[in-house]
Amino acid sequence: MTLAPGLQARLLIMVEREDTAAKVGSGDVPVLATPRVLALAERASVQALAGALAPGQTSVGTRVSLEHLAASPVGTHVEIAVELTEVDGRRLVFGFVARDRRSVVASGTIERVVVDRERFLARLTRDGGATG
Repeated sequence: MTLAPGLQARLLIMVEREDTAAKVGSGDVPVLATPRVLALAERASVQALAGALAPGQTSVGTRVSLEHLAASPVGTHVEIAVELTEVDGRRLVFGFVARDRRSVVASGTIERVVVDRERFLARLTRDGGATG
């Protein structure tokens, strides 16, 4: 594994009804839901690692810090950008920011750990699916 800070990825979405707090159950308003912001940032972090991990490796999320700063109604285009900022052995830290055309919508960090996919899945089976 030769991971180094600077890996980046970007996603561009248009907020749809399915992305709203009212639809996902995290609120009752028709704006981009905080859980969707997180899911998109995590997707972008996985995308940034595509092709950078050794065969048989994957990454799993371990910690998130997210600040949701502005509402994005249905129809708004939002870009989520992530950058790998720290590599500490198997531990990876990404910074992310989500922006619409007017402002920063959200920002934060995502920590992931590189694991061997087969060993990780075998442990789930052996432990009965418990994750701790």
